[in-house]
Amino acid sequence: MKTPLFVSFLFMSSLTHAQPALSPKLETVAEFGKHQPIGVGVSKENRIFVTFPKNPDNYDYGLAEIVNGQRRPYPNEEWNKWDSLNPQNRFINVQALFVDQTNALWVLDPSNPAEQPPLIQGIKLMKINLATNQVEKIYRFEDLPREKTALNDVRVDTRRQVAYLSDPGRATIVVLDLNTGKSRSLLEGDKSTKADPDFHLKIDGKEVRDNKGKYFSSNVNGIALTDDFKYFYFRPITQTKLFRIETQYLNDPKLTPAEVAAHVEIMAETGVSHGMYSDKVGNVYLTDSPAKAVRYLTPDRKLETLVQDSRLLWPDSFGIGSDGYLYLTAAQIHRTKKYNNGEDKVDYPFRLYRMKLPK
Repeated sequence: MKTPLFVSFLFMSSLTHAQPALSPKLETVAEFGKHQPIGVGVSKENRIFVTFPKNPDNYDYGLAEIVNGQRRPYPNEEWNKWDSLNPQNRFINVQALFVDQTNALWVLDPSNPAEQPPLIQGIKLMKINLATNQVEKIYRFEDLPREKTALNDVRVDTRRQVAYLSDPGRATIVVLDLNTGKSRSLLEGDKSTKADPDFHLKIDGKEVRDNKGKYFSSNVNGIALTDDFKYFYFRPITQTKLFRIETQYLNDPKLTPAEVAAHVEIMAETGVSHGMYSDKVGNVYLTDSPAKAVRYLTPDRKLETLVQDSRLLWPDSFGIGSDGYLYLTAAQIHRTKKYNNGEDKVDYPFRLYRMKLPK
């Protein structure tokens, strides 16, 4: 790896457990009752799309468009009819969304309901034409070890015609050629994609452990691609550093794994972060669940706070609209039954928020 350039960072979550005040900067866009939102995508016309994971308690749609604050199954009801016997043509457990620079909606379905092993035939990345609301292309990842994979997030480079995906299941970055459908796995098991086994996530002074006492842990998870497609940012959740690599190195098949890893840069000490996103000027936004905040790293490597608010309970995924707003889901994962000895501590209703982008 290149010599790190660290950004000083005040770990507020380790200094105080006091709840931040409500911020007028944070606006509620929609409320979802007991339906947990994860991914969010916003089109150039500011159409809003949200994913909802498959769970045994509250599930009806895997993907919905939010119209006048209400959820509507998207692209239609048929895709949203959960069917384990027909996983190729149904949403099984939709995770991430991304609207690319051509205004196409990309939908990632890792097909792993309720954190069970994936339904192999259901793993897919879909491209949806937002002008026609039709599915244009489906990628199945048949050249990956699909029984081991757990794809999590996606970004699309429309210039090179490649998609970048995080795979925490194998601690790797997947580069998918959109023309051929062939994929390559890079940085697998590298220290930039692996979770720190000694790092224990704490929120509100409590370690996040499941009902079996296992600490929450995630390998490479959140990713971001700069608007000029030059830099790819990535990081595991359970460690404190933000990494990036120039995309030219991810797209050079002649490089050995060691040569690819040599081009990874440590960009900042940022604390915990789940989702990430990059805007047109190169700011990289990061969620911060212990501090209940949204931060951003500027192109000159300054770490700034955009908003801090007690409602940001496990802020998860971002989308940016042409209206100058950053959209954000709050998944409250640490408050679900799994991490509270079977007790539901979610602050209902689940919500989608937005905040103005910095000027």
